[in-house]
Amino acid sequence: MDIKTLRRKYRAVAPGLTERSRRLWAAAEAAALGHGGIALVERATGISRSTISRGMREVAVGAHATLPPERTRRAGGGRKRATEQDPTLVADLEALVEPTTSGVPDSPLRWTSKSVRHVADELQALGHAVSHQLVAKLLRTARYSLQANRKTREGPQHPDRDGQFRYLTERVRRSQRQHQPVISVDTKKKELVGNVKNAGREWRPTGQAEPVRVHDFLIPAQGKAIPYGVYDLSRDEGWVSVGIDHDTASFAVRAIRRWWRVMGRAAYPRATRLLITADAGGSNGPRMRLWKWELQQFANRTGLTITVCHFPPGTSKWNKIEHRLFSHIAMHWRGKPLVSLAAIVSLIGSTKTAAGLRVRSELDRGRYPKGMAPTDEQMARLRLRPHAFHGDWNYTIRPNRRP
Repeated sequence: MDIKTLRRKYRAVAPGLTERSRRLWAAAEAAALGHGGIALVERATGISRSTISRGMREVAVGAHATLPPERTRRAGGGRKRATEQDPTLVADLEALVEPTTSGVPDSPLRWTSKSVRHVADELQALGHAVSHQLVAKLLRTARYSLQANRKTREGPQHPDRDGQFRYLTERVRRSQRQHQPVISVDTKKKELVGNVKNAGREWRPTGQAEPVRVHDFLIPAQGKAIPYGVYDLSRDEGWVSVGIDHDTASFAVRAIRRWWRVMGRAAYPRATRLLITADAGGSNGPRMRLWKWELQQFANRTGLTITVCHFPPGTSKWNKIEHRLFSHIAMHWRGKPLVSLAAIVSLIGSTKTAAGLRVRSELDRGRYPKGMAPTDEQMARLRLRPHAFHGDWNYTIRPNRRP
């Protein structure tokens, strides 16, 4: 029998063979071929000479017949586990990993910040014959896994946090029952403008990923985009002004003014009051004098009485605009390079959801220098009334004159 015929026979039966039956089949073929049979079977099948010889010995002494049907080799046969050959391996691995382990020590799922290749190198330096694949297997067995950071710690909790949430919710519901506008405002994270990578993936023909710049550096000629959003809680509508200068209180209130002029006034023709819910920091923070000054000018121009309720410190993720507007914008443009300001405005403006969200967007080329602050005399002219409950977070600004 030539080697090609033997190879065809092996390929025909190999899918159905176990380790045990493959060893015995190879032994039977080698015995049938006679002198040189072991070498020929080895070349045709790739089964090692030692395996074929062991199979022939089993057939000769009948050892294969004494094995239980569910076993493929005698008890104690096969390669020993690495942890059996090297009894100190696990202990040394734990000693290397434990100093860098994060989380609760007795947690059912622990994780380490060291890479498996670095751990393997350190174990090899201690005299262990290990690969990074073995290290990864041992770590999984010990209930380690690769995990990213999780944002769960909000810092010290303010004692009036829950009370402020209840107060803010009650004010929102009251305004909605009276058909007065309620908006949530915030600044979305700044975005690099240009042909740079944008997080996320989108469907494209295989192998035709859109090429972008290798490094995500600021392109001075194109700058950054600063999206400031206004979300109407009652109508599920959003407005986003895309600025190009600085995220200041003047820029923030200008965005609110544009929303009112383009969308809000037509939606609420009988409105006399406006409720704004905002974070406790950034350009619309409660300690920003310029924020309150600009709101006073807005109230004077429109005749609206403006009430602002801030979320407690460290709770910005509860702001409705984050998960009702900004999250949908991020999903809408995922995987798309923000190549120009016009592209950013278009992508934001085309964001919509099946639930009914609609968004309008506009480019704001205005200049908003930093460091601007109203004087004490100007602040004294504000018609600002702090509320009885946490007047630092809740206040109302009334117009000085009708528009």
